[in-house]
Amino acid sequence: MGNCCGTAGSLIVNEKLKKGLKLANPFSIDYGHRHDGEKLVVLKEPTGREIKLRYKLGRELGRGEFGVTYLCTDNETGDVFACKSILKKKLRTAVDIDDVRREAEIMRIMPEHPNIVTLKETYEDDKAVHLVMELCEGGELFDRIVARGHYTERAAASVVKTIMEVVQMCHKHGVMHRDLKPENFLFANKKETASLKAIDFGLSVFFKPGERFNEIVGSPYYMAPEVLKQSYGPEIDIWSAGVILYILLCGVPPFWAETDHGVAKAILRSVIDFRRDPWPKVSANAKDLIKKMLHPDPKRRLTAQQVLEHPWLQDGKNAPNVSLGETVRARLKQFTVMNKLKKRALRVIAEHLSVEEASGIKERFQVMDTSNRGKITIDELRIGLRKLGIVVPQDDIQILMDAGDVDKDGYLDVNEFVAISVHIRKMGNDEHLKTAFTFFDQNRSGYIEIEELREALANEFDTASEEVVEAIIL
Repeated sequence: MGNCCGTAGSLIVNEKLKKGLKLANPFSIDYGHRHDGEKLVVLKEPTGREIKLRYKLGRELGRGEFGVTYLCTDNETGDVFACKSILKKKLRTAVDIDDVRREAEIMRIMPEHPNIVTLKETYEDDKAVHLVMELCEGGELFDRIVARGHYTERAAASVVKTIMEVVQMCHKHGVMHRDLKPENFLFANKKETASLKAIDFGLSVFFKPGERFNEIVGSPYYMAPEVLKQSYGPEIDIWSAGVILYILLCGVPPFWAETDHGVAKAILRSVIDFRRDPWPKVSANAKDLIKKMLHPDPKRRLTAQQVLEHPWLQDGKNAPNVSLGETVRARLKQFTVMNKLKKRALRVIAEHLSVEEASGIKERFQVMDTSNRGKITIDELRIGLRKLGIVVPQDDIQILMDAGDVDKDGYLDVNEFVAISVHIRKMGNDEHLKTAFTFFDQNRSGYIEIEELREALANEFDTASEEVVEAIIL
């Protein structure tokens, strides 16, 4: 899969529900003019207005909350790129607009780096913002590791060194990434020697030394404890990279639970397990680095420079080149596959909500949306649940908010509210599971066959990674 846009895990809602609630859109007047006669714009200094004068947009590479990424061909040279097209009608608040503007600005100011995707040009017309960037067609980090078959500590050291060089470059330029995870690292091409590149700065922000942030952003497995405590700085990127390192060496996350709430509790406890296989045969230097990257106190956590200076990375070429074993590879495969399968199954359930269920969710959302903004705050969620007679502990409300807030703007829109409604109302009942199963079992045989799974998951997986699809069946 090529460069993708948006956030993983968002639910696609029944079309009637989407159309039933109109959200305030700052660009609703963009097709006219502001009071001063000027049009509302997102980008400060785009390269141009008409992208089609320079580029031809081709097949879809990825789809997200705000837009679509397309294959993009230069009309004159024939060179190919990726174009992330963000629809203005999806930008419902000033915060959304600022996020897109900041993403483009961060990519613009980042110097050329072999492991950071390059922004080539930007365009903005009445309907969309277009970011033309370097194309990455080599697939996701974990998918390639799984396909490779032989995986070693030395290979993990090489990957982590690359990730930390990206983090160091970001921090040197006053940028906190805030969403480091394997899915945000793609290989430039299919070659064995292809560069690994960071591709997504959608949640990144500029920071100044000593500045603290409180928005809960990122993906559950990779969040630092201070993010959950809502007071953090750039040290969170080191933590996320440490989680990736732990997964690279054993195949599972260090802080694991069946629910997001459980994951959050495990992160806050910050107890790292080095007892199970393959840890007894992993080098002491590797485990030492993990402990120092995953220190619960950000002040005692290593900086990017200190990580790169650690003996395990300094001597990376001499790290053990013995396979970590089939167990690690199998766990990595399972971790990758199940996350993608769960995401697709939840979307199927959301798409097949009955009209009554969809209407009920819409009504509950409107009850909670006392400000009529089309988005609800955590306070409105708390009060609304109480009004509906749904008893949810305070800590769980925060977890629900964090899990549901896909675009990380601090609010729940109606689409995001559907996601947490599935959990609140325990809609994963037998009927809904049956709906999801039926979606995959297209020939109604009572079994989900590999060909059916391959077709159903076509948008979730790199289709070249046949072994990953088969892993669900085996």
